[in-house]
Amino acid sequence: MAGFAQSERRLLADLLLEVGPDAPTLCEGWTARDLAAHLVMRERRPDAAAGILVGPLRAHSERVRVALAARPYPELVRMVRTPPWWSPVSNPLADAAANTLEFFVHHEDVRRGRPGWRPRELPRAQQEALWRRAGGTARLALRRVRAAVRVQAPGYGETTAGAGGDQVRLVGAPGELAIFLTGRQRAARVQVDAAPELAAFLRTAKLGV
Repeated sequence: MAGFAQSERRLLADLLLEVGPDAPTLCEGWTARDLAAHLVMRERRPDAAAGILVGPLRAHSERVRVALAARPYPELVRMVRTPPWWSPVSNPLADAAANTLEFFVHHEDVRRGRPGWRPRELPRAQQEALWRRAGGTARLALRRVRAAVRVQAPGYGETTAGAGGDQVRLVGAPGELAIFLTGRQRAARVQVDAAPELAAFLRTAKLGV
């Protein structure tokens, strides 16, 4: 599984150089430069990375990210490509668990931020690796949704999430479900089976971690 984290990292770094610092991404308000700075902060500044999840630290996190974004763009991309061995999230013991989903989604943020994109044909082993993370991602992303959500990846498995209530079904390939569940619904090829109002809510709600 570590191989997929590393291969997506390489592909993302190549694409960041190809599209340039001002290219749009699926992350609202972020260019390719902003996204690269986020990844560098996450791996090299543990003091600031905590602000990704901890509200009171968010302002510090953003200050550090903005400062990193001011660095020369090729340097930022080089730092994305070659993480430090000591990083809590990219050392050899943590890489697969921390980065298999992270780098796949951020690679797609850049790919799908441009017009004319198409879904990639991922190897089955990579889809399986993404699916293994789907249960936890779904439970976290959908924990406040007042519905009983069945998340189905045909040929890979099924999991349940949500706070209970009306029945909902999300169906897609593991990679597409990963994109949907991390808050990028508009760019995900996922089938939503639910009452019209609930389906519309799920397609626009702020999901993700």
